Amino acid sequence: MHINDDVPPPPASTDSVAWWRELNGYQWFVFLVATLGWLFDTMDQQLFNLARRPAVVELLGATPGDPATASDVGWYSGVTTSIFMIGWATGGIFFGILGDKLGRAKTMMLTILTYSAFTGLSALSRDVWEFAGYRFLTGLGVGGQFAVGVSLVAEVMSDRARPHALGWLQALSAVGNMSAAVIGMGMGAAEQSGAVGSAWRAMFLVGLLPSLLVIPIFFRLKEPERWKAAARKEEEGDGAGAKKLGSVTELFTDPRWRRNTIVGMVLAFSGVVGLWGIGVFSNDLSQSVLRKHFVAQGLSEQEISGKITFWAGMTLLMFNFGAFFGIHGYAKLAERMGRRPAFAISFIAAAVSTSLSFWLLDEFWQIFVFVPIMGFCQLALFGGYAIYFPELFPTRLRSTGISFCYNVGRFVAASGPFVLGYLTSSVFADKPEPMRYAGVAMCAVFALGLMILPFAPETKGQPLPE
Repeated sequence: MHINDDVPPPPASTDSVAWWRELNGYQWFVFLVATLGWLFDTMDQQLFNLARRPAVVELLGATPGDPATASDVGWYSGVTTSIFMIGWATGGIFFGILGDKLGRAKTMMLTILTYSAFTGLSALSRDVWEFAGYRFLTGLGVGGQFAVGVSLVAEVMSDRARPHALGWLQALSAVGNMSAAVIGMGMGAAEQSGAVGSAWRAMFLVGLLPSLLVIPIFFRLKEPERWKAAARKEEEGDGAGAKKLGSVTELFTDPRWRRNTIVGMVLAFSGVVGLWGIGVFSNDLSQSVLRKHFVAQGLSEQEISGKITFWAGMTLLMFNFGAFFGIHGYAKLAERMGRRPAFAISFIAAAVSTSLSFWLLDEFWQIFVFVPIMGFCQLALFGGYAIYFPELFPTRLRSTGISFCYNVGRFVAASGPFVLGYLTSSVFADKPEPMRYAGVAMCAVFALGLMILPFAPETKGQPLPE
């Protein structure tokens, strides 16, 4: 990889100049590459959410809409989601530590290649366990992208531009989610017309495209000066007190970093369970609800399958339309009120909007009302993670710390789909639409985020720690 020290310094920061006018050409390049890496990462995540249920139905040999096999489909959908999340958490921690030890740019290239390759291979799955295996391996790369991407952007921006750039990076990830929705809608229409046999397999093949992003990363992306300075300090240091890059030991033995890590993990756990244990299953809820309408219209199973794929894509599109503005909403609120108040408002809004969406969604038009509001409120939290987590750790531990916050809780959060599946198939099985009751019950998880906020440091207006 070509690395040199000729990155020009950022212009002087003044409040009278828009933050984006402060950026030089290389800073724009870093922002673009990191944003695209995370955007394609989120596209992969949502392709899985769209493809999960039809893939499980086909790989199990189940009959779509058959009540006798519905519980098996629901169970294995939860299992594959949980396995994907475990891979996500494992890869997030591994590549997060590697991002501190090896460098941000090199690690980013590895994560993109990993999630692209195994997304494509998912299209070749022959049974549900092979499918789950590919999703675990895909998750390794998916999990690693966030920590190195936000660390890279945080370290090349000025203190004033940093929260704005990170807010936009996270907000534009919603474009990746919406791209997946458009792909899903297109593939659903193609399946309905008979142009493709299995829309879900075609969707995963599209996931190979992000691998092309490694070309500009290899030839132009450089390691941040902050990271190179930390690496030089490690090389020059000696003795037992020397500070090590990516030291998990220091992350948990130093009182300051330990507190920040625990706070970050609980914040992330609450939001991740809310999204991956509840929010993403709004697609499954909409498919279940809309199937009743299509069956009543007397459509064939092929027509129903294509229409359901289309409307699942529309649900995802609306969810992330709201998410884009929700992430911006958090960024604006955090700059005005502070990180902690913005988190508090977001957790409350997420609980209320998610409960109402799962309880009331029953008609086509409601997809355009309830789902965007839920996306706005749930993803506002993830705008907070992108802005807040880099501000909790020094350069030598930044990627490692972010990865622990974002991913350790994900191991526990991987139980979320299992819990939702258990509540749906057992606790509320006697209800007419058990997923509604399960989704509302699980919204209690957002209270955990509120409970940890009194212990969270306020970082508004402060430089990155060193």
